[in-house]
Amino acid sequence: MIDHFMLKVGNVEASLAFYEQALGAIGFSVMARFEARNAFGFGRSADKPDFWIEPGGPLVPTIHLAFSCATRDEVDRFHAAALEAGGTDNGAPGVRPYRAHYYGAFVLDPDGHNIEAVCRTVYP
Repeated sequence: MIDHFMLKVGNVEASLAFYEQALGAIGFSVMARFEARNAFGFGRSADKPDFWIEPGGPLVPTIHLAFSCATRDEVDRFHAAALEAGGTDNGAPGVRPYRAHYYGAFVLDPDGHNIEAVCRTVYP
């Protein structure tokens, strides 16, 4: 299991605004700031941040990062919020052929990273 992930971004203010809105739709919030590096940590629980952004990008090549969701509605909310925050649609919410019950949505963040929200819950 991965403990946390740090993503280097080209414009930390733009990425902060994007991720606050997009990840906020699925229960994440900024939990920490590392002042010396102008880094921001996002998490869902009071335990710790799981996902960090800091200046130093954009990374080339870009990456694909997927966030797990408990429901398909969360995936839909993520996609809508990410587009509203300025993300680019890279795959509308829907069932994917990757595995049984795989429901995902994809957006490109301000640096062009492919950010996904995915739910693997069985639905009738």
